[in-house]
Amino acid sequence: MEHPDHPFTELFEQLGLASDHAAIKRFIDRHAPIPEEVALPDAPCWNEGQAEFLREALQEDADWAEVVDHLDASLRKD
Repeated sequence: MEHPDHPFTELFEQLGLASDHAAIKRFIDRHAPIPEEVALPDAPCWNEGQAEFLREALQEDADWAEVVDHLDASLRKD
């Protein structure tokens, strides 16, 4: 089964966040870095629904997992 590739902007749309490149950069600049000991879905920047979506995407290795991993890496940088 092929998994569709979701662009970064589509992940932000799925999370109910502004998805233009400037808004994504502002979000990452505002919330990074997330400490290494904090799982991405447990970061304080998510509401309950967003956290659950991220958790499920990672646990189920869903078609969103790759782009969620990209978000995780982006939020770990200083």
